[in-house]
Amino acid sequence: MAQSSDYEEKMKKTVAALAKEYGTIRAGRANPAILDKIRVDYYGTPTPINQIAAISVVEARILQIQPWDASATKNIEKAILASDLGINPQNDGKIIRIAFPPLSEERRKELVKTVHKYAEESKIAIRSIRRDALNDFKAQKKKSLITEDDLKDAEKEMQKLTDKYCKEIDEMSAQKEKEIMEI
Repeated sequence: MAQSSDYEEKMKKTVAALAKEYGTIRAGRANPAILDKIRVDYYGTPTPINQIAAISVVEARILQIQPWDASATKNIEKAILASDLGINPQNDGKIIRIAFPPLSEERRKELVKTVHKYAEESKIAIRSIRRDALNDFKAQKKKSLITEDDLKDAEKEMQKLTDKYCKEIDEMSAQKEKEIMEI
């Protein structure tokens, strides 16, 4: 028998996934999380950059990548150039520096649209979890595992959780939008 806490856990995971997704959106300042999706060919294995190099923010708009194995420097540079980040790494043979230019107004607006799209997808996922929960609770009621009152309470509880997590998504979206539009 499924509990509302199982569904709440799924909702939390949806919000956490959105937060991670927002971390990969470039907002004009250096953020190591934007490299999370990039995989480097390291001895034939696609490997995340943070597993083969130290990544640090040296200035507000400069990210520094220092590979532990100097032979990986070229492959890291190639992977960053091949990614859709639209940034050019500077490689001095030992260290790769990535300078983040200020975003244009047009690019900021595109990024805000992306932020809203991710937020809407997450809210759809939350509502889908609510629907699954309500279907599950109705099935339990049909099998006489729970009473009519239990069903009503469960429906109210799921609606509260849905509202809570949708509000959290809206807040995250507004925060990310503010961060992007900040010059």
